[in-house]
Amino acid sequence: MSKEQTKDLLKFLEPFDNNIKEIVLWLRDFIWDTYPTSNELIYDNYNALAIGWSLTEKVGHTFCSLAVGRTSFNIHFGFYWGAELDDQEKRLLGQGNQYRYILVKSINEFPKDYILQMMQKAYANSLKKVKNKSEIVEGLTITKSISDKKRKTKDK
Repeated sequence: MSKEQTKDLLKFLEPFDNNIKEIVLWLRDFIWDTYPTSNELIYDNYNALAIGWSLTEKVGHTFCSLAVGRTSFNIHFGFYWGAELDDQEKRLLGQGNQYRYILVKSINEFPKDYILQMMQKAYANSLKKVKNKSEIVEGLTITKSISDKKRKTKDK
């Protein structure tokens, strides 16, 4: 499985402090342990490091994601199609037509049970969006993009 493929991700996490690295790697393990056949899509972008978990190699089939802002240092645990999910507890942030997220400040405060419920809904929703089931692949880590230019983190 791809959970062990960390070389690129660890390199992309280098600009961030140890606390952020610890939270991101813990969240990554949490997702991989829950959905071991999903695919990890990594985007080392200008403003953020983003990691999505998808049923295919396409971002449009992503069911959950992590993002770390390069200057805000905010960690988002997000849902690509979050606006379509039944968020009965109204915990998800965001006002757009698609993406919803929670801010993760620490591992201890992470609402694990709530997120597990939302992940289950998000996975089922994303599966419905896969029209061609032959596109489903399992257990890959794919670095989708690396921006040549990146915003400098505040303290680096």
